[in-house]
Amino acid sequence: MQSKGFIKLIAVLLALACVYQLSFTFKTRGVEKQAAAYAAQFPLDQQGEAEQHYLDSVQSLPVYNLGFRKFTYKECKEKELNLGLDLKGGMNVMLEVQVEDVVKALAGDSQNDPAFIEAIGVANEAMKQGSSTDYISDFVKAYSRLSNGRPIAELFVSPDRKDITLESSDADVEKILKKETEAAIGASFNVLRSRIDHFGVTQPNILRLPNSHRILVELPGVKEPQRVRDLLQGTASLEFWTTYDANEIFPALSAADKLIKAELAQAPAAAPETAAAEAAAAAGTPAAEAEGLIAEVGAADSTATAETAVQEGNFDHSQNPLFAVLNPRFAGGASIGAAYKADMAAVNEYLAQPAVRELFPADIMFKWGVKGDDKIDGRFYLYAIKVSTPDGKAPLDGSVVTEATEQYAQRGATAEVSMTMNAEGTQEWSRMTGENIGKCIAIVLDGYVYSAPRVNSKIDKGQSQITGDFTIQEAKDLANVLNSGKVPAPAKIIQDTVVGPSLGQESINAGMISFVIAFILVLLYMGLFYKTAGWMSDVALLTNVFLLMGVLVSFGAVLTLPGIAGIVLTMGMAVDANVIIYERIKEELRGGKGLSLAIKDGFSKAYSAIIDGNLTTIITGIVLFIFGNGPVQGFATTLIIGIITSFFCAIFITRLLIEWIVGKWGHITFSRRWSENFLNNTRVDFIAKRKLAYGIAVALMVLSCVSFFARGLNLGAEFTGGRAYVIRFDKPVSAEEVRQNVEKAFSQFADADASSISSEVKQYGKENQMRIVTQYRYDDTSDEATSEVEQIIYDALKPLYSYDITFEQFRNTQTDANGILTADKIGPSIAKDMTWNAIYSVLFSLIAIGLYITFRFKRWQWASGATAALAFNALLIIGIFSMFYGLLPFNLEVNQAFIAAILTIIGYAINDTVVVFDRIREYLGLYPKRNLKETVNNAINSTLSRTINTSGTTLVTLLAIFFFGGETIRGFIFALIIGVVVGTAATIFLATPIAYDLMTKRAKTDVEK
Repeated sequence: MQSKGFIKLIAVLLALACVYQLSFTFKTRGVEKQAAAYAAQFPLDQQGEAEQHYLDSVQSLPVYNLGFRKFTYKECKEKELNLGLDLKGGMNVMLEVQVEDVVKALAGDSQNDPAFIEAIGVANEAMKQGSSTDYISDFVKAYSRLSNGRPIAELFVSPDRKDITLESSDADVEKILKKETEAAIGASFNVLRSRIDHFGVTQPNILRLPNSHRILVELPGVKEPQRVRDLLQGTASLEFWTTYDANEIFPALSAADKLIKAELAQAPAAAPETAAAEAAAAAGTPAAEAEGLIAEVGAADSTATAETAVQEGNFDHSQNPLFAVLNPRFAGGASIGAAYKADMAAVNEYLAQPAVRELFPADIMFKWGVKGDDKIDGRFYLYAIKVSTPDGKAPLDGSVVTEATEQYAQRGATAEVSMTMNAEGTQEWSRMTGENIGKCIAIVLDGYVYSAPRVNSKIDKGQSQITGDFTIQEAKDLANVLNSGKVPAPAKIIQDTVVGPSLGQESINAGMISFVIAFILVLLYMGLFYKTAGWMSDVALLTNVFLLMGVLVSFGAVLTLPGIAGIVLTMGMAVDANVIIYERIKEELRGGKGLSLAIKDGFSKAYSAIIDGNLTTIITGIVLFIFGNGPVQGFATTLIIGIITSFFCAIFITRLLIEWIVGKWGHITFSRRWSENFLNNTRVDFIAKRKLAYGIAVALMVLSCVSFFARGLNLGAEFTGGRAYVIRFDKPVSAEEVRQNVEKAFSQFADADASSISSEVKQYGKENQMRIVTQYRYDDTSDEATSEVEQIIYDALKPLYSYDITFEQFRNTQTDANGILTADKIGPSIAKDMTWNAIYSVLFSLIAIGLYITFRFKRWQWASGATAALAFNALLIIGIFSMFYGLLPFNLEVNQAFIAAILTIIGYAINDTVVVFDRIREYLGLYPKRNLKETVNNAINSTLSRTINTSGTTLVTLLAIFFFGGETIRGFIFALIIGVVVGTAATIFLATPIAYDLMTKRAKTDVEK
């Protein structure tokens, strides 16, 4: 192999990069263990809060020293391996910005127009039915039809708008409405991101879904789902406040510090310094660096004098309790100091004391900055707000802002924000700025200060420039904040999934057990079958898993339970490349070639089949990533990355190892005596049996169709809409008993029809766990409807518990191991979208693979055979799920994971087909005069060993996951097992014979011509 040195260098660099990336995960786990140990000192009901307290305290402290750089806990956390909700527990929320509210707000009083009301209703119905492609377009078309062609501009003309006039065409108005909608969605996204940042969730993920009005939010580890729902769905509150200058407030702040010191001297806290030293030491940080930890965790340096403390900003908790947590060194403008996140609660508590409050002006109010400033180690500024109105409300709110845009400043490389107000706002803004020249005005959203620019002069024309040391992104964020108050565009939850932490831990345990067992089985399989070469492939496989995990971390990918299944499946598929190479080398050796030449030619001749097989699987992975979401995307990510890393390891690492052994000992074995001629001399006439195979395939398709129309499919809530719950009891219960109780409870409600009363109840894993799916009020995604459904289920199931479980315990497994483990809510519109996405994803995969096969093999006949076999495989899996759901002792639900399994099988099965087709193409070139039937049969027989070995290793891994991977993914793995078996048979008995028949027919046609 050429460039051995370069390949070795690349391998070493990749390994070092992976060690570097993975080290952060181990470090954060260590800090979190220390936090848990620290929290163990507290009463059980306070341990969760104490642990979070500890982690907040060390967030900005260096915990990882690599010599060339120190990393804080926060930085390590950002670089660690992310765990999905199914492994960590938490909440996944899909929100949709209500475009209807945006349009109504822009229309003002015109929203009472009858044609307007009716047009909104038409657009809403199209959205509800899932037939809408664009809400604004539907609304404009409906209004034009219902108003008999009246110009829609009449609805939106306003003295405050210059972009819409009576002469504006419907097309122009439609463009402006779409632009305003996009701005509203952007503003909502910004508001949601800010709210999530303040919710205290580690590693949250918020993503705006392209070409839609939807925002996806993932919150690992949240403990209060209802609080999250309330927080995310609230309307943004943008306000403009006058402020005090820091020098006006400092005397009162200093007096407060002395008063608090006196109070603490009378009632000293319990050994704060001991806790502080423990927190700092556990973080690997010298006590002197632990400045600013929360009062309960304690102070760090008790040796500095008061004078030094004032000058340097290092305050001793015993001498300056307030300044130790709220550092006045960073005061300036409207900011009176800054505090670490962990200290904010202590500052709030100090300033809320009645005696302290009396020291400050009666009209003062304190508000924190929206985020920590990296320039001061992530501290948060505290602002002194001045309440200047009799009713205590802000002098100006966000409704007066007509437009805010970011732009580069005329001088320098910084950015600024341009803000325009309406007539009402212009008048009040002129008064505010005129009375506060030289002072700051705070821009506050949802109670947090986003910016507090200083007023340089009176602004009386409603056009303002907000300048500062902004980057263009920071200016864009501020513009979004200002725009958030312009149009009320609340985001409503249309889908949410809650996974309890106990189920998450069980998923981790099950996933790791299945991973270890599958890994050991694959290693043994290869070592026992291919002897020394097999053990070398095992080394490459270990390297592959190591690289895969490192790449996942470096890309910031999220590891989910299906993702673990993807890793295990990747291991089985990674072996495929080694099997192809080893079988090729064995063929070359049997042909009389020397060892070195056989190794060289074996690798060379295996490349095309390996590359084609991997690329087709990557195609399906990409489609899966585009059309899937959540755990399905996690599976697609690990699958794609795993294919790439396995290709590198099989082609380069394995070869380096084999050539090293040959160079050191002069020989290497590729088989054992019993496996040397495994399936070597088969002479099966597969083509002669094609008609029988066609007959069996048709019979299976007929059975599948009959079952599909007679029984249908066990569709999950993703495709039907509704609510699904996994509920754990404290003792074994029967599904029938649970069903009767639930249906009886729902039947008592007058608005419950037959479909709403009927609930699907199945055992989920152990005998004390049940999965309940109900469509009661499924088209109402409000929190009130969700609470009502959960209350009904609680009332129905409470008698089945052996103790008095409360409703709060039932809804929240943080306080009780029993109750609702997972909860899914999916509205009808998202269900329809998921249904179409599933159909599109399968069709696109088949079309993409068909086109690729046509391109690579230059014959449409081969693509037709391959696509037909893939379609048969997919349809048969669907048929089996239809025939056997309710009969097998595990869940056969058709959900997003099932579609992922179908796509994965399409990618896997084509891999096998490509290997056979590649061998046929090779034989056609080597033996052009040989009979086509003989050539095809020889190609299938020569690749039979590879086919059985690859399918065997993949099945071994899948069976390990099936039995040990837990109930959550058992149906998903069952679909993969069926797909591997059927896909292997379909390659031999369908794909190749169909291609043969089409080529034969083409040849006969050419002869007749």
